[in-house]
Amino acid sequence: MHKWIIDREEVFPSGKANVFWHDETFFDIEYEGRRFHAELQKFDIEKATLEIKVNHRVFSLKRENALSDLIKSMGLDKIKLKKLTTVEAPMPGRVIELYIQVGDEIKPGDSLLSLEAMKMENILKSEGAGKVKKIEVKPDQVVDKGFVMIRFD
Repeated sequence: MHKWIIDREEVFPSGKANVFWHDETFFDIEYEGRRFHAELQKFDIEKATLEIKVNHRVFSLKRENALSDLIKSMGLDKIKLKKLTTVEAPMPGRVIELYIQVGDEIKPGDSLLSLEAMKMENILKSEGAGKVKKIEVKPDQVVDKGFVMIRFD
């Protein structure tokens, strides 16, 4: 039997539900004689997770099975964080704005700065975690590709 996690609670289905798809996003669920309108909002096949909206309420679902139990027992379900040392300019450009300060704790996905290159503004986001040690650039500064803009502890 598969185990489902719905909004972080373990649920073991008892009974049968029917799903009727209208297209790749919208569907109906028929359960115990009642019909519910639903919408698929997010789907991650690698993590076996879904986010669906049923009658205006959003649910996060995760399906677990023997493979997910094995992955957990081996410790392979832990996200490995890259420790930042520096952030270099990925291309030549002009620094527009800084979103961080010295001493900030940075995590993956945090916005660091915006860099204008080829008439486009690019928001550079963190690819790892670290504490900002030194900021080597300031707004309006022009940098070459590879220039070290931020240093981390």
